[in-house]
Amino acid sequence: MSDGSQPVLEVEGLVKHFTIGRGVANSGRVVHAVDGVSFSIAPGEVLGLVGESGSGKTTVGYCVNRLYEPTAGTIRLDGADITHLSRRGLRPHRRRMHIVFQDPYSSLNPRMTCGQIVGEPIRLHGLARRSALEGRVVELFDSVGLRPELRFRYPHELSGGQRQRVGLARALSVNPSLLIADEPVSALDVSVQASVLNLMRDLRSELGFSCLFISHDLATVEYLCDRVAVMYLGKIVEVAPREELFARPKHPYTQALLSAALEPDPDLQRTRSRVVLEGDIPSPIEPPSGCRFRTRCPLEHESAPRSTDEEPPLVDVTGRGHLVACHLVRRGSEAPRLVEPSPELAGAPDR
Repeated sequence: MSDGSQPVLEVEGLVKHFTIGRGVANSGRVVHAVDGVSFSIAPGEVLGLVGESGSGKTTVGYCVNRLYEPTAGTIRLDGADITHLSRRGLRPHRRRMHIVFQDPYSSLNPRMTCGQIVGEPIRLHGLARRSALEGRVVELFDSVGLRPELRFRYPHELSGGQRQRVGLARALSVNPSLLIADEPVSALDVSVQASVLNLMRDLRSELGFSCLFISHDLATVEYLCDRVAVMYLGKIVEVAPREELFARPKHPYTQALLSAALEPDPDLQRTRSRVVLEGDIPSPIEPPSGCRFRTRCPLEHESAPRSTDEEPPLVDVTGRGHLVACHLVRRGSEAPRLVEPSPELAGAPDR
């Protein structure tokens, strides 16, 4: 979607390490949660960040929003370096980015009414007061499909879907240029998920904000995102436009993720082939040397010992923005195919 304009978000070499505190196992050791992640998001673009639990995708979102202090790297929002700004220095930039959390209940203040929750960012940034503030809150409730009278209720009086809509209204209350959505529908029922996703898609078209959409659900990523970045053990292993990634995944890990996605057709689900990864995800305390996926890769023997000694760089293998970090994938050549992707999931007729 990039038209050559300045990216809304630029992340370069992002690192986040956690030191385990005393009194617990492995105290004093370092957890390599995120290790050198780079990506950008263009104006109006939705980038999906996917991966298994523990891959580091939520940590990336929290670092971008500065809820976590990055260990290293650079984060630029609308061209401004916000990586190590103080709370006071960061405050002017807070208006330009907001986050929607995974849990629609624990992320809302139970002592405030829903109207107060939505209006709080507007008040803090001095954008409106009294009747103008109230009018803006009513407008936001209407924009996310909530009846205006619900603004007088407390979060525990609403359903999960309604609470997530309140969280979305709060995030959009100051017209941010970047929305960070951390698993925003994973805690909701399937029917409610669909309504919230449709709402996000409509609001994105109407308001034009960019979005970092963090999820482990490939179906929601395919529906909502323009590009997709795949994470494994703190590293991005593949980035591509949505249609390209679902139709022609190149990294073995991406192929495994796509093969595990459920099919809506039960007959097709029973007959399709899957990539079953052996072993468990390695500990982020002691990540493997070289290629981090090598201990579970079905093709690892083909690249050894290079995969043991050398970390594969993330390179464009097509010349059209399809980036892959794999020793087995060469520029201009076809990637090793473990299974054929699902036509339904890929959404493209030409395989």
